[in-house]
This record gives sequence, structure tokens and C-alpha cells, in this order.
Amino acid sequence: MSKPIVALIGKPNVGKSTFFNYLVGSRISIVEDTPGVTRDRIYAETNWRGRDFTLIDTGGIEPDSDDIILSQMREQADLAINMADVIIFLTDVKQGVTAADREIAVMLKKSKKPIVLVCNKVDNFEKDKNEVYEFYNLGIGEPHPLSATNGLGIGDILDAIYEKFPKNDEGEEDDNKIKVALIGKPNVGKSSLLNKILGENRSIVSDIAGTTRDAIDTEFENESGKYVFIDTAGVRKKSKIKENIEKYSIMRTLLAIERADVCLMMIDAVEGVTDQDAKIAGEAHEAGKGVIIVVNKWDAVEKETGTLEKYKKEVYQKLKYLSYAPIIFISALTGQRVNKLYDMINEVAEKNAFRISTSVLNQVINEAIAIVQPPSDKGRRLKIYYGTQVGSKPPTFIIFVNDKKLFHFSYERYLVNQIRKEFDLTGTPIRIIAREKNEKEAKKEGY
Repeated sequence: MSKPIVALIGKPNVGKSTFFNYLVGSRISIVEDTPGVTRDRIYAETNWRGRDFTLIDTGGIEPDSDDIILSQMREQADLAINMADVIIFLTDVKQGVTAADREIAVMLKKSKKPIVLVCNKVDNFEKDKNEVYEFYNLGIGEPHPLSATNGLGIGDILDAIYEKFPKNDEGEEDDNKIKVALIGKPNVGKSSLLNKILGENRSIVSDIAGTTRDAIDTEFENESGKYVFIDTAGVRKKSKIKENIEKYSIMRTLLAIERADVCLMMIDAVEGVTDQDAKIAGEAHEAGKGVIIVVNKWDAVEKETGTLEKYKKEVYQKLKYLSYAPIIFISALTGQRVNKLYDMINEVAEKNAFRISTSVLNQVINEAIAIVQPPSDKGRRLKIYYGTQVGSKPPTFIIFVNDKKLFHFSYERYLVNQIRKEFDLTGTPIRIIAREKNEKEAKKEGY
């Protein structure tokens, strides 16, 4: 199931960024006393009671403001509300209930999303509790006191948020559907590919970059399986992001990657791999998703003998960390090779969810050690006791060693390649985590 999304909403200068930074444990949002400093939603992953969730910090809402920046911030907040599973409505107890608070409360109630009302700047809970009661008048439930600066009341608020999360079993009906995110820079053909797959103009297709601002989920089923295709807005270079709304699209793309099982990394065949392509592909790789490199507009490329193989080589040179990802050359316009995508998606999704027993894994590790001895440093050699799989999506392994410092990246990469080769793990990254264990402990465990 995808992580719940929590949006932090409120008028400017009520302490949203301070609260956000406290929850995620780092100073990500800029904290100043000037209203409107946080003009863009900033998001981060955090956790409470074993449940991971995504927290979005938004610019403050000024309901009646004619200021262009503030109106854009309101639009961003509207979009964050639409995305959210739970909304934190942050108010300022020192200001009391304002007209802006009342208007925001009406807007939030219309969204019909679960709301947690929080009164910030309650620096003395006993002294200020009567001021908190005033916020019952907003009609959206119990107000929770908070001092974001001092970290008071955080636990109770997080418990209230947790209780409003979608239940884990609500996503079970989607377990047999492969979630596929179409990612890439603007105007690379993501919407055209989705339309070709669906056989209808579900997404607007135009030559104007950035037409698709939001991620759009579309369910699709054929003889190959059941899928949810997520068409995302293209990610532009930062220098070209002039509207705050565009930055929302970047966040939406990153969240779409987070939700996906497989990412179709689309490349414009005519332009080739750009720095922006590399950055987007890197996000999918770091998120541990299955990846297929889809070179679109192949029909527009002049070809001669060896063109395809030469192009493949150039792609892998520029996307070295995606050497595990298969490449397919298509034309979303004509439909060339589009039907071959389904089998590739199925295979990559299966490999990304791959699991292996500890005994079989250690046979592979021992064979790898016999072929290439572990490295040594100043007379001390790396010893690998055993490994075990601790997760999938992507396949993740813990390797127990005598000294993590001796477990060089080059040897880690060697083991990854051996595991990949042995089990044909096409299209998925592989994670290895080194843990230290002394020899006596390893022998007690039979290794």
C-alpha cells in the first residue's frame, strides 16, 4: 500500500515550517517571521508508530488576498489538500480565531478529508488552555495544543494523525495490479503513450510542454494482466520553473515514483539522454523501483546498420546506475513495439518483488567468495559470515561481516552483480547493507 499523505495547512506565520521541521527531524523548511516565506510545498518522509507517511509543508493561505504570490500559494495549498489523506490545520493561539481561520475551516470541511486541528504557540499548557477552547468554534473537532518551538504536544498530535490514516487493508484490492509510473521530462510523449495503450484520448496531448500538471491514475486490463498507469507531469529544469504550480508538478512526479512498482523512464530518441533525464531516472533508482528505459519517437530517428546498438550503449553510458534496466525502442505515435511493454512490465515487477531463502543466498555468496577473494587492508581481510534477505521492492540483503570498513564499494558491487546474474534480476536495483558481527556470534548461529 502507498504511504499516506499528510498536508500541513494554515494561514501564513502560524509556525507550519517550524512544526514540519520538528516532525521530519531536519531543518528543511526555511523558518522566518515574514509571512509567505514557504512559497512552495516541501515534502519529506517520516514515521510514527511504525507507519511511514509523507508530510507536505505548504505556503500559508490568505483567503481574500489579491497578492499574486499569496494567491499562488493558496492554489498550491488547494492542490496539496486534494492529494492528502489527512490534513493538519495549524492555527495560532496567540492570534485567536481569525476570519481567515474560519474561511480556511469552511474550505477544509468541503474537502471531506480527515482533519486534525492544532493550536500552535501554546507555550504553557495550563496557562493557555482556555485560549485553546475558543477553537472549538471552528466546528472541525477537538483542538490539540502545540508548542512547535519547544516540541510540546507533538506525540498527541501524531497519535491523532495516525488514527485517521487509511487502514492498511484498504489497499489490498490493488495488490494484484501493477502500478506503472510514466516519468520523464515534458513533451517526451508520456500522455501519447498512455493514450495509445488505452486506445482513447484519456490525457490531453499537445506540443506544449507541461500540459499534464497532475499525476493521473488510469486502470487498465488486458490478457497480460491488470495495471494502474500513472501519467505524471514532466519535470523541468529548475531554471525553467517560473510558476509555483510547476514545482507542485515536480513533487507530484516524485510521489508518483514512490507509489509505483515499475517506472517507465521515457527518453526522447531525437534529443537523446539529457542531464534532466539522468536526474529523473536517479529518483526512480534511489526509490528502489523497477525501471524500464523507454526510448520514444524512434520512428523519427534516421537509422543505419548498428544504430540501435550504438544508441543503447550511449544510453547506458549516460545512465550508468541503470545498467540493470532493459531498454525498449518505441513510437507512441504509431504504436511501434508498444505491445511488448506489458511482458517487460510484468517481468520487472516480478524481479523487483523477488525473494530468496537464506540457504540459497549463501550458496551464491560462497561461490562468489571462492571466485573473487574479499579485499584486505593492512593485513586484515574482510570476512563475510553470511547473508539474509530482509526485504523486497527492491530486493534488500543484509551481509554480516567482521569489519564494515573493509567492505569496499567495489566488492559490494561485485556481490550485487553475482546475485543479479544468478537470479536474472532484470530491471530492479539491489540493496546490500553491511552489518558487523563477531566470529563467535556467527559460529553460534551456524555460520
